Amino acid sequence: MADTKNVAKHLNNLIQLDYDAIAAYDAAIERLENPDFETKLREFRDDHLAHVEKLGELVQAQGSEPASSSDMKKVLTKGQVVMGGLVGDGAILEAMKLNEDQTNSMYEAETAEDMPPEVHQALERGLADERRHRAWIQKTLAEIA
Repeated sequence: MADTKNVAKHLNNLIQLDYDAIAAYDAAIERLENPDFETKLREFRDDHLAHVEKLGELVQAQGSEPASSSDMKKVLTKGQVVMGGLVGDGAILEAMKLNEDQTNSMYEAETAEDMPPEVHQALERGLADERRHRAWIQKTLAEIA
């Protein structure tokens, strides 16, 4: 089993990634034209906010301080959405799909780590959310193509 500092480090990496995702969703929501897409992306942003809260609680349970902001990836993710906003909803969703590819990949990697059961359960729930986000974006992109 991973030691508590290592568990907290992994969780804080995910918290930072979720903060990055929140910033990207905020940027995307501001630029979308379709109100149904906006509603769905707000739902996904709220999932990321819930991840930050739950993972933060787990970091505290490990005796560490949870991350309180994103890392430098935020600039990249928000930049993809800003550029996408110049050419419409399809491009915004394409940028968000790239972001969700990243969150899916990182959550998948973390669920493969040796973690305490309560941490592993939270990571599995987060991964299920990430997969649902990406699936909706992929389906919507196929429908509007």
